[in-house]
Amino acid sequence: MVEMSGKPDKLRLLVIGAHPDDCDVAAGGLAALYARDGHTVKFLSMTNGDTGHHEIGGGDLARRRYAETQASAAVIGIDYDVHDHHCGALMPSLENRNVVLRAIRNFRPDLVLTHPPDDYHPDHRYTSVLVQDSAYLVMVPGNLALTPHLTYNPVYGYMAGTVTVSRSFAPSIFFDVTPVIQKKLDMLCCHTSQWLEWIPYNQGRLDEVPETPAEQRRWMIEWWDTRLKPFAEKHRAQLIEQFGPERGSKIEYAEGIEVCPFGSQVTDADRARLFPFLKG
Repeated sequence: MVEMSGKPDKLRLLVIGAHPDDCDVAAGGLAALYARDGHTVKFLSMTNGDTGHHEIGGGDLARRRYAETQASAAVIGIDYDVHDHHCGALMPSLENRNVVLRAIRNFRPDLVLTHPPDDYHPDHRYTSVLVQDSAYLVMVPGNLALTPHLTYNPVYGYMAGTVTVSRSFAPSIFFDVTPVIQKKLDMLCCHTSQWLEWIPYNQGRLDEVPETPAEQRRWMIEWWDTRLKPFAEKHRAQLIEQFGPERGSKIEYAEGIEVCPFGSQVTDADRARLFPFLKG
């Protein structure tokens, strides 16, 4: 059984993404469930996102995207850290591994989530490698000796972004995020540099973006609705198996994780402790 990091009735979730909106996209609903129930959640972006735009970049964009993360975090009352590293230039170096090691040790999470190891973006893949490489070393006192080591290995899991093309991702634990979907949408709408500007430009749809803030918000929510709903439909059989036919057949919005083989593995008792809202 996985050792608990702190109080038995309070959990600690650490989500490590590559860019300053990845955590929101892939695990915003799960984070909202944890935060709603009084648990502690932290998001960490391994880059500052300073190349994620077609017109601005560098420090101006990094500062704007940092402000977007803080607005998103305020929606559900969590912390959102951003590692000041260039977007598109992340490598699985010892220096970056130590960033992850310190983050995990200092936060003392029960559960750590990150990208699948074969995700589409190099920053995503290398973030995954860095997190995986930390799974054992967080318990080794001689590594980063001045940062107190953990006496337990957290559970590590892969999360799915809506643009992922991972061929290996096979979620085995699912979450009904329908009750908190508005919170997730509110978080995503904070990232205006991405979802009103860069992504529409990148997809050749910039001329579709409305002009007024109210119309823009409706447009973003409608766009995300079409991206988020298919996950539940794709995994309908698994949702019915996990939640039962009555509930599983009605879930509109879901998220899922695949447990990483390098951390602690999840027993039935761990499952009940780590994901108490699965019973509701």
